Amino acid sequence: MSSTNTRVWFCSSDTGFGEILARALGSGFAVRTSERLNPAASPQDSSFDVFLIDLRNSDADIDRDLRLLFSDFISTLPCPPPPVVVLLRDTQPALVLKVMEHGAYDTISDPPDMVELRLILRRAHKSRQIETELFQLRSREHSEGRMDRMLGSSLCMQQVFQLAQKIASCDVSVLITGETGTGKELLARAIHRESARAEGPFVGFSCASIPETLVEDELFGHERGAFTGALVARRGRFEAADRGTLFLDEIGDLSFPLQAKLLRVLQERCIERLGSNTSLPINIRLTCATNRNLSEMVKKGEFREDLFYRVNVVHLHLPALRERLDDLPFLAQHFLQTYAQQFGKKARRFSGLALRALEEQPWPGNVRELENAVQRAVVMAEGTTIEVWHLPLSMRNGFDAPQAPLRSYEEEVRDFKRRLIRRTLEENAWCKTETARILGIARNYLHRLISQLQIHPEQSYTATPLLDQPPPTDRVM
Repeated sequence: MSSTNTRVWFCSSDTGFGEILARALGSGFAVRTSERLNPAASPQDSSFDVFLIDLRNSDADIDRDLRLLFSDFISTLPCPPPPVVVLLRDTQPALVLKVMEHGAYDTISDPPDMVELRLILRRAHKSRQIETELFQLRSREHSEGRMDRMLGSSLCMQQVFQLAQKIASCDVSVLITGETGTGKELLARAIHRESARAEGPFVGFSCASIPETLVEDELFGHERGAFTGALVARRGRFEAADRGTLFLDEIGDLSFPLQAKLLRVLQERCIERLGSNTSLPINIRLTCATNRNLSEMVKKGEFREDLFYRVNVVHLHLPALRERLDDLPFLAQHFLQTYAQQFGKKARRFSGLALRALEEQPWPGNVRELENAVQRAVVMAEGTTIEVWHLPLSMRNGFDAPQAPLRSYEEEVRDFKRRLIRRTLEENAWCKTETARILGIARNYLHRLISQLQIHPEQSYTATPLLDQPPPTDRVM
């Protein structure tokens, strides 16, 4: 975004209250007020980050006002429209549910607590940024590099993408490592699409949990009569990938005899089908992937050292999702839009609680597990907002049960302050003067907060742009 302020359009029939609220929000917010929902008189969609709508006096006609707001107004705005926060006289569960089902991002009760309102508006602004970035990314997809099909704005992912772009045009072997579900094959396909072999085939094969004889047949093919049941000759994956890319997944599971045969193929650039003595030349680029540590396997004698150096010309490591949680909202929104369009659903965004539940997960299955969870949520959702009860049961623990409330309000605020200050300090190399200037607070007050919140350099993690602040450059997986 071009502005550091969260730009709010506040619609309320109580103009005096609007002026008071604008002053109470303070620095970091640019508020414009309006008396009624009039599409012709409303501000341009691109000029505002959040709509704050006052429905305190709509108890009798709440359904009519909600229809006017979302069906006749919000739905007519250019995509993606800003999220809507609704101010209600009373946040009873039934009323909140009704408002959220119509498509509101969040609600707040009257009189609004300013600290809570600021947090809600900033979270809504963050959601708006994610949707806008995705929309812009998709609009550029056909005119820019196809590496854009992969998503990730975190520093570690940007480093992976930069290296992948650099080596894509060079016909060298690539080894991609990472846990299951991190997107190793997706990255291999992206490299293939960016290479000079893009017009050729991309052939994938998993070496995991397959008997050695079947793996050999799959890779090299066979001649007629090579073994019982071989009634016709069959091409293997090497021949199928000629003039293209062969992707060998879980290469660490390849047996020692097959490792020797693969090494010979890479050296001689030719293969022999099972049951044949004729050498067939091949022209492939080899890309391999594994979730195992091949260096350790070499030391233990479980993987051939000479083959390791052959396949490991360029090494790309994909981090686990828990190591780049800043990318999670962006990835979740991408999957939401993808499956909402595929299934013809109205879902457009996550509620604050649903996104919080996703951020609290350990994600052992990484991006693949996140994709499956969002897909399930889109199927279950009927309105425009994904709520926490649309997520898989295992992800709702402590988020939808009254007997297991979330952390206290004070704990939430304290945690938010700690993360915000620590991130800003890291982005500015722990320069407290610059950090205080960016946060808009006195340097002495910053020192006091650092002491109270127990923020130390050793607690830091890789600095990435806050989504509440404009990123220095555009990203992306």
